[in-house]
This record gives sequence, structure tokens and C-alpha cells, in this order.
Amino acid sequence: MARSLKRIALVVTFGTLLSKGGGLIRQLVIAAAFGVGAAYDAYNYAYVLPGFLLILLGGINGPFHSAMVSVLSRRPREEGAHILAALNTTVSALLLAVTAVLVLAADPLITLVGPGLSPELHGIAVEQLKVMAPMALLAGLIGLGFGSLNAADEFWIPAISPLMSSLALIVGVGLLWWQLGASIAEPMHALWGGVVLALATLVGALLQWLLQLPALARQGLARLRLEWDWRHPGVREVWRVMGPATLSSGMLQINVFTDLFFASGIIGAAAGLGYANLLVQTPLGLISNALLVPLLPTFSRLTALEDRPQLIARIRQGVMLSTASMLPLGALFLALAAPIVALVYERGAFDQQAVQLVTGLLMAYGIGMPAYLGRDVLVRVFYALGDATTPFRLSVAGIGLNVLFDWALVGGPTPWGSQLPINLGAPGLVLATVLINLLTCVVLLLALQVRLGGLPLREWGLDTIKLILAAIGAGLLAWLLSVGLAWPEDLIGRGLQVGLSGSLGLLLFVGFGQALAVPEVSQISGGLRRRLIRR
Repeated sequence: MARSLKRIALVVTFGTLLSKGGGLIRQLVIAAAFGVGAAYDAYNYAYVLPGFLLILLGGINGPFHSAMVSVLSRRPREEGAHILAALNTTVSALLLAVTAVLVLAADPLITLVGPGLSPELHGIAVEQLKVMAPMALLAGLIGLGFGSLNAADEFWIPAISPLMSSLALIVGVGLLWWQLGASIAEPMHALWGGVVLALATLVGALLQWLLQLPALARQGLARLRLEWDWRHPGVREVWRVMGPATLSSGMLQINVFTDLFFASGIIGAAAGLGYANLLVQTPLGLISNALLVPLLPTFSRLTALEDRPQLIARIRQGVMLSTASMLPLGALFLALAAPIVALVYERGAFDQQAVQLVTGLLMAYGIGMPAYLGRDVLVRVFYALGDATTPFRLSVAGIGLNVLFDWALVGGPTPWGSQLPINLGAPGLVLATVLINLLTCVVLLLALQVRLGGLPLREWGLDTIKLILAAIGAGLLAWLLSVGLAWPEDLIGRGLQVGLSGSLGLLLFVGFGQALAVPEVSQISGGLRRRLIRR
């Protein structure tokens, strides 16, 4: 099993690396073309609902994906094909109705998401939402297909699928740039730029779905016909997991709506959140997929009472590996935020003011890196145990807390002005989400301790404290090197500033972690060292 997990993790990591690399290039192209201007700022509001559905329903490790893996991994292939066809039929009918609602109600929906938008931004966002509305249908088909492929031990296609969306956006923006040249970011072309962004996003989602069809056919899972079978036990089991899980994950995405609601009164905040989020999601997505994709089927196969010790060991592995990988990355984001943002984005329409905005957001994201991935690991354990209700209840509670934290951390805005003396601006919106994720992780661990009859939380907590100390040391070293040496201001100089400071900080983290006898640090460093030696 260990060798199989390592093989799967390697495939997923390499595929995800290609996808994240494509995503980074896509964002570089968008940043150079539009900066934090009207086309991309409006796009972030228009993308909220279709993007919410694509991430929620079509994303790897999303509820559709997780439910299909949990159910189909225990059933014969022929039965799995019937379950997939029946779910595709029902889900398509539901999501066609959602698509129609997005088109017909685009104007009030944009008002709901971004009440503080200017008339120009509002108009652009409305047109973008109408163009991207069919992504609702594609999202459900993508998620069901990817879950079925993972259940059949097919991991490569789902891992590289997001690359299609990035390529479509790169080509779309490139063609527009070829037509308009340096004037692409001018206000007179904002509507054209916005429509091109939206159309390229839709084409990318379509390519993601088309990419999986040959793999589904190869695995004997492709049935392109309508099958209305709601009573099949497998279909009902998927809905039992998928229904609450979708609501639970949807509640988490509602926090994104809340953030944008409060961000609509902050100029450039939505675009800044998008740029900072990509810098976070690139390493987070790589590590998340490498951990969660191979672990989820394993969790599902270890739910019997006699397998309880193995399940607890796998939970420890998932939680501590995520902590050991996310803490140093978070520390480096805090220490090197400004040079990282300047290195990646500062060119074309992305000026120094935009760098300052995204730097503050990246630092806020860095504080919460471990909680983002740790929450996902723990939620997948509950899904494997057939319990989607507990994460759902926590998500509902998190919505109310997120509204409260968002409101408080941006100064308590009201129609009569700000009511609180502290206003952290856009970074406050990120910190609110960080607090929610930390609280969720604590409650999920306590609930698992009760559910499984005890977890060695004291041991895990002591190892976590050791990792925090190692991460603080790594961040301090990287920051001292970054500000203490005179680095050139050009691209190469910034690359050296980030690369050398970050690398030495990571080496210090590994050294501290091994000296403090945290096994997961030795496991990560040993695995990397063995791969380098083999090469």
C-alpha cells in the first residue's frame, strides 16, 4: 500500500505541477495585460458563481469527486458505469436550470455579490456572467467524471485537466493583445477584455470535460445516454454523501461571496485577492492533491472497526504531513511577500501600487497556510466515514462567524460610517477566513477523537509546536537575508533574493525539524533526497 500511495502521489504531483505551472503563466499574462484594472476586477465578481460551481462540483477533492471515489471504489466497474450515467442525467437536468437562472438573473446577481461596484464595473461583470453561465452544467459533469476516474485508479487526466483552462485563457488574452497591443488595458477596451476573459474561461471548462471522455471510455465508464435511475443503491449512496458534502463545501464558498461583498468598497481588492490567491494555491494545490487524492480511497477502505489503528495512523500521516509542508511555506510568504509579488507580477500594467496591495494579502494568507490544508484532510476523513453532516454543520456556523469577522476586521462598515477603530482593509478579509479555518480544524479533531474512541492529540500537538518553532526560525532567516543584503532590482536579482533566501530558510526548517525528532520532516526530506539521488 505504501508503494502504491507513493506511485499515485508522484503521478498526481507531476500532473498538478504542470497544471499549476500553466495557472501561474496564465496569471502572469492576465496581470501584464490588465493589472488591477476594470476588466479583471469585474471578472473576479462575474466568476464568483460559475467559478464557485466549477470548484465546488468539478474540483478534485470536491464533494462530487469525493462522493464518487468513496462509493465507486468499492463496486464493480459495470455497476460504476451505470451509477455514473444515472448521476450525469440527473445532475445535468438540475444544472441546466441553474445555467438558465445565471443568464436571466445576471444583473441582480452581480448587484448581490458586488453592491459597491461602479456602474462601469457592474455592466462588464453582468456580460461576463452571461457568457460563463454554461460552466454550471460542465462543472457537474467534470466532477462526476473525475471522481469515477480516480475510483478506477486513473489519476493522470484529472491532475492535468486544469491546464486546459489555463491554455484557453492564455490563448484568448494573447489574441486580444495581438489585436490591441499596448492599449489592451485602456478603459475604452475594458468591456472587450472582460468578454474575452469570460469566453476563454468557458472554453477552458469545456476542454476539461472533453479531455476526460477518452479515459472514461477506456475504463468502461462512458455511457453517453440518459438513464433515469434514482432508486439504484449506489446512486442513492452517492447522493447521501454528495448532498450534505455539496452543501458543506458550498457553505465554505459562501465565505468567498462574503469577502467580495465587503471588498466591493475597496478599490482593486477583488483583483488583488485573485492574484494573491494564485500564489497561495500553486503550492497548496500541489501538496493538497499529492496528499488527499491517494489518501481518500485509503481512508474509505479503513473504516472497519478492526482497521481503526491503521486509520488513525493514516490520519496522523495526512495531518502532520500537511502541517510539516504548509508551516514553512507560510513562514516564507510572511518573510518574502514583497519580493515574491514583485518577481512574479511587476510588469506591464501591474505597477508598484498593485505590488503593495497584493503583498499585504499574501502575508495574511501565509498565516493560515496550515489550516487550509489541515481542514481539507480532516473533512475527507469524515466523508470516508460516511459522515458529511458534521462538516456541514461547522460550515454553517462558519458563515455567520465569517460575516462577523469580515465586518469587524474592515472597520465595522455601516450606512452611517465605520463603527470600529481597527480597519485592516483587504488583508482583514483573508485573516477572517484564517480564523474560521483554525477553529474548524480544532472542532473537527475533537469530533474525530470522540468518533474514533481517542486520538493521540497530545503527541500530535507537541510535534506541531516543534514544527511552528522550526518555521519561525526559517522565516526569520529568510527575512534577514532578504532585507540585509543589497539585491539587484532586476528580474535576476529578485529571483536570487527569493530563491536563495527561501532555500536557506527551508534548509534551516528541515534541520530544526529533524533535530526536534519530528518524523514527518525526515519523511519528506528523505523522500526528496532519494529522488534526487536516483536522478
